[in-house]
Amino acid sequence: MNTATRPNMDHWQERVDLAAAFRWTARLNMHEAVSNHFSLSINDEGTRFLMNPNQVHFSRIKASDLIIVDANDPKTLEGPDAPDPTAWGLHGGMHRHCPHARCAMHVHSIFATVLASLADSRLPAIDQNSATFFNRVVIDENYGGLAFEEEGERCAKLFDDPKKKVMVMGNHGVMIIGDTVADTFNRLFYFERSCETYIRALQTGQPLRVLPDEIAEKTAHELEQYPEQDERHLAELKGILDDEGSNYAT
Repeated sequence: MNTATRPNMDHWQERVDLAAAFRWTARLNMHEAVSNHFSLSINDEGTRFLMNPNQVHFSRIKASDLIIVDANDPKTLEGPDAPDPTAWGLHGGMHRHCPHARCAMHVHSIFATVLASLADSRLPAIDQNSATFFNRVVIDENYGGLAFEEEGERCAKLFDDPKKKVMVMGNHGVMIIGDTVADTFNRLFYFERSCETYIRALQTGQPLRVLPDEIAEKTAHELEQYPEQDERHLAELKGILDDEGSNYAT
């Protein structure tokens, strides 16, 4: 694609990947109206990042719509389609204070938010998917209201263990971080699926079949080493969107 004469064309492949993730998140009903946000770092420090424009529905976002936000420049909030203050606070804080969060996806998806609403928000390893997250989730127990800048910084600093890339945000939702769009979206997908399995299992009222810790850890490690599953997952989703004639990659 010729990017010389069109705005918002830099980092084109990253834009296309992120736009596809927005579209598929909406298709799976893991978004919430126009209130959730994804971001992807585009500089070495991680402080400049792509983000969805303010209050645009995930199902309509295109690659060229994505805005560039600078976590160290509050004037970013003055630009066209600037992110809302909570998006700036949460994602700006994440990219400013958590350098290994190259990509960050925050949603109020139904089953992860149900988990975040329980007094005990731990996810037990009751199947292969939930075992993926064994000892790899941090739980925020101190929700402090809307995620303005101070709240965003507080949440970012909870990601102090690089192995833990999922935050159950108590009374709020979920934050998933990763290295790439594919890596992060794949984790988001499987975490929501795991939460759904757990919540539905609880609804039966029957005892849970919880995996032993050593098997859960072995499974998590094996899945972390599984070759290219995240990349192939996103590639297939983009292929479906392409076959349908979607304009996400424009």
